[in-house]
Amino acid sequence: MKPLLIALTILASVFTKSSFANDEKISPVVLQAFQKTFTTAKQVEWTESNNMYKAQFDLSGQIVSAYYSEDGTMLALVRNITSLQLPLALQANMKKDYADHWVTDLFEITNEAGTHYYVTLENADSKVVLKSTSTTNWSTYQKSKKD
Repeated sequence: MKPLLIALTILASVFTKSSFANDEKISPVVLQAFQKTFTTAKQVEWTESNNMYKAQFDLSGQIVSAYYSEDGTMLALVRNITSLQLPLALQANMKKDYADHWVTDLFEITNEAGTHYYVTLENADSKVVLKSTSTTNWSTYQKSKKD
C-alpha cells in the first residue's frame, strides 16, 4: 500500500522544474536507469520536484510517464489507456454499475504493489473516481456531486 501512496503522491504533485534528457539537472543515476529500461523511448521530457523525477516520453506511439527516486529506483510507470484496454471483468463491472456515466479519464499505474487502474466517470449530477482492487473489482476512490 505504501508504494501506491507514494506513486499517487507523485502523480498529484506539481512539477515545477522542466528539463530535457541532456540537461545536467537530472541525476546521472536516474538518466542511466531510464536509458537502461527504455532504450527505444523518444521525445523524453524530464521534470523534477522534491528530489523526485518524472520522465514523460513516447514509447512505441504511446505517451508514458516513469517516476524515479533520486537513487534511480523506478517508483511507478503510468499510461493513459482506453476502456477497451481494461481487463474484461473490470470493463463489465464498470458498465454494469455505471451505465449512466461516461469515462473522462482512465490510467494504469504499475509499481511494486502491482498494476492498478483508476477511472474517472461522470454524469450530469456526479463525478466518481474508481480504483481497481483486482482484475475484476472496483472500489470507490473519490466521489463528488456536481454543482
